[in-house]
Amino acid sequence: MSVTAPQRVSSPEPPEPEAAHLQAGLQQRHLTMIALGGVIGAGLFVGSGAVISVTGPAAILSYVLAGVLVVLVMRMLGEMAAAHPTLGSFTELIRRSLGEGAGFTSGWLYWYFWVIVVGFEAVAGASILQRWIDGPLWLMALVLTILMTATNMWSVRAYGEFEFWFASIKVVTIIVFLVIGAAYVLGLWPDKGPSFSNLTAHDGFIPKGAVAIFSGIVVVIFSMVGAEIVTIAAAEAKNPEKAIAKATNAVVSRILLFFVGSIVLLVTILPWNDAKLGDSPYVAAFDVMGIPGAADIMNAVVLTAVLSCLNSGIYTASRVLLSLSRNGDAPHSLLAVNARGVPVKAILSCTGVAYVGIALAYISPDTVFLFLLNSSGAIVLFVYFLICAAQLRMRRQLERESPELIRVRMWLFPGLTYLAMVAIVVVVGSMWFIEGSRSQLVLSLISLAVVSGAYMLRRRRGVPALAT
Repeated sequence: MSVTAPQRVSSPEPPEPEAAHLQAGLQQRHLTMIALGGVIGAGLFVGSGAVISVTGPAAILSYVLAGVLVVLVMRMLGEMAAAHPTLGSFTELIRRSLGEGAGFTSGWLYWYFWVIVVGFEAVAGASILQRWIDGPLWLMALVLTILMTATNMWSVRAYGEFEFWFASIKVVTIIVFLVIGAAYVLGLWPDKGPSFSNLTAHDGFIPKGAVAIFSGIVVVIFSMVGAEIVTIAAAEAKNPEKAIAKATNAVVSRILLFFVGSIVLLVTILPWNDAKLGDSPYVAAFDVMGIPGAADIMNAVVLTAVLSCLNSGIYTASRVLLSLSRNGDAPHSLLAVNARGVPVKAILSCTGVAYVGIALAYISPDTVFLFLLNSSGAIVLFVYFLICAAQLRMRRQLERESPELIRVRMWLFPGLTYLAMVAIVVVVGSMWFIEGSRSQLVLSLISLAVVSGAYMLRRRRGVPALAT
């Protein structure tokens, strides 16, 4: 993949439709919750059970290692976004640092990932609703997508408010679990003494061997995807520079507390080989502690998490598409915004793809829809690697030319940047040796090849970008 900026064709640039200026409608509280909500999703509430079943109590290590990697990537993003807070999508930071090819590739890969996620989350939300409502899966998935589309179409503030309250519910749930779970484990529970036996009682702390820890890391990283959305949303905040610094700093401690803290309690309260972990480890833990109505409470929380992801997926995909349009990588007509500063055409284009995904989930769930899901499986890791490479190059450029712009600093640069890049390569490589992940890696590499080929075609045609 070329990272050298191609020569622009000296042809008249098309006028920018309706002056695509987004409104600064997000406040600091919105951005903080967007950052937290981005990493606390159904992957934690439900998917953590699968990780524990695969790795045993050593799932703690999988979450620690994956959490550290995501934190490092977020810190790198925070450094770049604080230096250039008005660029919009973080794919523009990659473009600025590594060139047109990297910007095009990261933008379309990330867009593809999120439009597939939107369709998947809509179907997941509908399946949860079927616990209470007897209705067709496809119809409820369609209704959920339409509702979240309407939220995004209203204004960026509406998106921020919904995400604030969705994320608040998730955060409160985790905090309640941490408090109650800690009391139970430490013996501060009625008729219950301290107990940590489940950490070693069933074939030891690492019952499935060290390789299983890497299997868990692959799953965990995908469950943490979303923290980077805050660097996209910050462009629509009143004070993006300050907002990015605060939000990225908040993510660092919260990821380790919410994820790692929860997993420590789960593997302490429950035997790792408990069959109930498959449905939801949190429901199983609340049942053990005797909390009434645990299943319905957690299903409602998981539905909130799914709607949050659906809401953020539409927002993120539309803003990435907007960024691509500004550079001539997508139709310029998608730049049009309404009087409230909402990129209507970009949003509708993204949800249109999601509707196709919902239809495929109904028509061909085990073939075409599964193919689409697997083809986006490793995409985020590719994008994360480009983020690391972009930060490595941009930091050195800033140190030479504009050191005053380095307001958020990556720790132990460049050592931790290189370490993160090596870790990503190791995780991607390990997918080849994990039976359930090999197909995702192969199909994701095909997706990368397709996007790279599309860039070469675009470069030959010499499509001009809009002036910024």
